[in-house]
Amino acid sequence: MQSSHLFVLQTRAVAERLLLEQWRQKRGLIFWAVFPSTMMLLFGLVYAHNASMRAGLDAAAAGILIGAALFFSCLGGTVAVIAAERERGTLPRLLTTPLHPAAYFLGVVIAQLLLAVMQVVMLYSIALLIGAKYQGSIFLGGLILLLSVFSYVGMGFFLGARFARRSEEVVVALSAIGVPLLVLGGTFFPLEIMPQGMQNLAQINPMLHMNQAFKGVAAYGKGVHELRFELTFLLVFCGLSLALGVQSYRHLLGGNTSR
Repeated sequence: MQSSHLFVLQTRAVAERLLLEQWRQKRGLIFWAVFPSTMMLLFGLVYAHNASMRAGLDAAAAGILIGAALFFSCLGGTVAVIAAERERGTLPRLLTTPLHPAAYFLGVVIAQLLLAVMQVVMLYSIALLIGAKYQGSIFLGGLILLLSVFSYVGMGFFLGARFARRSEEVVVALSAIGVPLLVLGGTFFPLEIMPQGMQNLAQINPMLHMNQAFKGVAAYGKGVHELRFELTFLLVFCGLSLALGVQSYRHLLGGNTSR
């Protein structure tokens, strides 16, 4: 019982430290807030100006949240955390403390989840103000968002532990892989208008299935039965991402221990 309580306290401490660091980095927080907000406002102006496209505003809000906001905050944020810990040399020091490795991992997950919740509230507040509507089940939409966040964090641990050595590399890497994934993920425009080759390639992009699942609920009011393929894909991908993230984190800890 005492060890479980200690584990909870350690997890909370890690999450609070990461959130405090985010709060201190004012420029990063400004970008974190302005980027999706600006996208939502621009898409709102486009759809509001063209009455025939008005229905697409609901889908745009869902796509921007999944494809842009959560991608850069949860995946990019996790990679940035790992890279910063390496640069500051805090990981080796953490290994010499009573901090449980799993508490650190879970603390990062919780911190990113709380940031994601704030982005959901912020972006959908703007979306509702400019006329977008949420059409489907809040519970199902929340489940899709939760699986998406966990998927992004798992991949963030994998990329951060395996490849990112410095904070500057995070920006370069996200810019290099982010835009193609956003385009092929259906964030900016429907998959149907792309060439057939791009449509085929997009099918292996997890972001596409995240977008289709959340857009199906938020914009078109679809249920579990109609989205069974997307939900199954997302469940499997979430499990694989977290498994990769945990394995990569253990590899990172092992590498630091051997030094």
